[in-house]
Amino acid sequence: MSTRAATILELEAVTFIEPSFAALTDPLYTDLLARDNADEGRMLVDERNDPVAVAFHEPGGWIAGSFTCRPASVALIDAFEQVNGEIYQEDRAVWEAAIREYFSLRLAAEVPAAMEDLNPARKGILADVITGVWGKGAGETCIDCGCGSGVGSLVLRELGFTPLSYDNDASLLTLGIGKGRLLPEETMCIDATQVAAYTRPVPRGIGIMMGEINSFSQEMWQQIANGLFSVTGETLITVGTEPEALQIREWGNEAGRPVEIRENPGDSFYDHWVCIARPAGTTR
Repeated sequence: MSTRAATILELEAVTFIEPSFAALTDPLYTDLLARDNADEGRMLVDERNDPVAVAFHEPGGWIAGSFTCRPASVALIDAFEQVNGEIYQEDRAVWEAAIREYFSLRLAAEVPAAMEDLNPARKGILADVITGVWGKGAGETCIDCGCGSGVGSLVLRELGFTPLSYDNDASLLTLGIGKGRLLPEETMCIDATQVAAYTRPVPRGIGIMMGEINSFSQEMWQQIANGLFSVTGETLITVGTEPEALQIREWGNEAGRPVEIRENPGDSFYDHWVCIARPAGTTR
């Protein structure tokens, strides 16, 4: 499988030692990569000369690790230096997109797709909600938290935003990638409560159709909402009921993110209540 990651490293093919995108934070794979049976090495550094990838050639081919979500260890750097490896450079953002592509394509090849779940009417409803708050985009990154099969990401892209999408349901992500609603280089299969470990803050983010928020799920949804708040400048969340909207407002206030609540007459079910969180002190 030809990937952007291999192209950046100037290799015909490369296999990553991490089994999934979510595993990019695990230092175990740094230790596994720093083995002594390599005869060639390549290191990729970003625009600040920080290592973002290391690859070794072994009898079975090129094996690499990505270090956008965890640091490279001293032992790994020593192993690279012992094989007199070559150093390459690329912007971190370009490499991050390449590594998302690699693991999204691997996931789509390994996990069967869920059944189609798109209600065509939701595209127009979501477009109205988003443009009613932000208007059209100008290329800025907008997170799609709990993206499912990607209807929110599709709408964001059509409105001029650059989606950064995540969910922990691999079958829905496979469906979205297969349908073209999710692009591999924009997609992460991760636990939404841990998003801050996988991306830097971006200008905007959406959490569409959050819920059902009840006494059993409240703690989980609060962690998901707090994760989304932590990596977005402005945040748009939709829920189905007013009590859920009030709960989002409470969590936003606790996180220092005042929340405005609007009723959406265009949808009486999924997106009936719109919650808009902005940084404290921001007025509109």
